[in-house]
Amino acid sequence: MYFAALLARTEDGWEASDTELDDVETLSDLADLAREASPDEDTVLVLIEQEDGWFGVVRVDGEEDPRIYVSDAAAAARSSYGEILLTDELLGREPGDDVPDLDTLDLDGTEDGEPDDEDADGATGPAVSGESVPHGPVGDAQVLDDLGVTEKELRSMTADAVSEIAEALGASEVLETVR
Repeated sequence: MYFAALLARTEDGWEASDTELDDVETLSDLADLAREASPDEDTVLVLIEQEDGWFGVVRVDGEEDPRIYVSDAAAAARSSYGEILLTDELLGREPGDDVPDLDTLDLDGTEDGEPDDEDADGATGPAVSGESVPHGPVGDAQVLDDLGVTEKELRSMTADAVSEIAEALGASEVLETVR
């Protein structure tokens, strides 16, 4: 189970809207969705929470690049929604690091699915670089500092982080209307 909501800061306070991420495939799609929630280019937060697994915060301020925080990258990597947030930049990789270099591939005729002698004993081939994702938080832990949630507070949040963030922002009532 996951929960995703948009919190848009307006002149009148925070406005919340429930959001479906089914049509979102990239971080750019998610940022566009957030920008649509605030026609005045105000701050919009995308809060994503996977039950007992991880949470993510994406902050979009107008046309600036989104700022991202993910509480547990390894857990998020196992989620299609988490994969949207875990960009190469966020993980400190060069784009394309997860694609094997053609010079390192063993093209000995086994590429058609025939196991070679090493694979016959159950061992897998070399790990593709970039498959490893760090356990623990990644991203901009200061993403909410100016809104009243310090880095220390954000890093200490666990199970119901989205509600804790909304409460700290003074937006818990509007968030509950979409939960």
